[in-house]
Amino acid sequence: MDTTTESRERTEPARLRAVLVLATSTGGIGAHVRSLAAGLVGRGVAVTVCGPASTEEHFDFAGTGARFRAVEIPAAPRPSDRGAARELRTACAHAHVVHAHGLRAGLVAGNALGRHRVRRTPLVLTLHNAVLAGGAKGALTRVLEGRAVRAADVVLGASADLVDRARQLGARDARLGPVSAPPLPPASRDRVAVRDEFAAGDRPLVVAVGRLAEQKAYPVLLDAAREWGEVRPAPLVVVAGDGPLRETLQERIDAESLPVRLLGHRSDVADLLGAADVVVLPSRWEARALVAQEALRSGVPLVATAVGGVPELVGEAAVLVPYGDAEALAGSVTALLADPDRRSELAAAGPLQAATWPGERETIAQVLSIYEELGPV
Repeated sequence: MDTTTESRERTEPARLRAVLVLATSTGGIGAHVRSLAAGLVGRGVAVTVCGPASTEEHFDFAGTGARFRAVEIPAAPRPSDRGAARELRTACAHAHVVHAHGLRAGLVAGNALGRHRVRRTPLVLTLHNAVLAGGAKGALTRVLEGRAVRAADVVLGASADLVDRARQLGARDARLGPVSAPPLPPASRDRVAVRDEFAAGDRPLVVAVGRLAEQKAYPVLLDAAREWGEVRPAPLVVVAGDGPLRETLQERIDAESLPVRLLGHRSDVADLLGAADVVVLPSRWEARALVAQEALRSGVPLVATAVGGVPELVGEAAVLVPYGDAEALAGSVTALLADPDRRSELAAAGPLQAATWPGERETIAQVLSIYEELGPV
C-alpha cells in the first residue's frame, strides 16, 4: 500500500473500511469473496482484498471497485508465517474490521492482528470447510483450527455443523452465515452444441463440477461409473475441475476404460449444466456446495451425498445417498435416467428450493450488520 493510499484511508473516518482476506482459491471461497467485495463496495464500504496474486488473476477483485493487495498466504495451515502476517498487518493498519475466509486466512489474520495491535481491530472469520485430514496432519490442523476460531470476535459457519464445531472449539460468538452462490452467467451454447463437443450422441450426460481433491470423493464416482458401463446406452460422465488427484484419477480411467472424461478447469459451467441429464456430487463433506446451488437454480436433477450442510441446503429437491456408497450413487443415477417424470419433478423443485435460500443481497446485509456491530456505525 503506497503512502498516498494510506493518507487517503486516514482521512476517511466516517467510511467503514473492511479488509477481506483469503488464501489460495480457484473456486467457492474466491467466488464468495468477490461477491462480498462487490456488494460491500456498492453499499459504500471501502474494501481491500488481501490474498495471493493468483486469486486476483482468477477473480479480478479490483474489478469490483475494491483495492487488491497481494499477500502470499501459505497453501497449507501452519502455526505461523511471519512474512504473510507482516504484509497483512500493514494492509490492515487502518481497517475498521478484518474478515478472513477459511482456516488458512484466519490463522494469518489472527497472527497479524493479535499481540501487535495497539487498538483492537475486530476479526470476523468465515469457516467454509470442515477439517477432514487424519493422522498427525489432521491433529495439527485441528489445533490450528481452534487457535483461529478463538482469535476471532465472530465466527460465521457456512453450515450448521461448522457453527457447532466453532462453539465446541471455544468461539466467543458463532453464527450461521450461509454463503450464497453468485448467479451463473447465461449459457453461451445450447444443449446440442455442448453434447457435440463430447460426441455424446444419444448417451445420457452426467456432470460433476469441483476440485479434484480428496474431499470430493471422485474415486467413488469412478466406482459408480464402472457400474454405469453396463447400462445401454452407457452414461458419459464429464468432470469439470482440476487438482492434485488428476493424474491418479486419469490413470484409473484409462486402466479400467471408464466412461469418464476429466475436463480440467472450465469457465462454461452454465453450458455444462444446460446439457446435463443429471448432476452428481459424491463429496465426503460439503457446506453449501456451489454446484449444488447452481444445479438446483438451473433445474437440473441432482444426486448428492447426505453430508454436512447438503441436506439442509437441498431439502426434498435432490436425491441424497450415503457417502462412500458407490452402489447407491450408481443406482440412484440409473433410476433417474430411466424415469423422466421424476427428473421433471426435481427440475421443477430445484428453483423453488433455491428461492428459499438467502441471496447475495441478504448475505451482504448480514455481513455488513456484523461489521457495523463490531466497528463504527
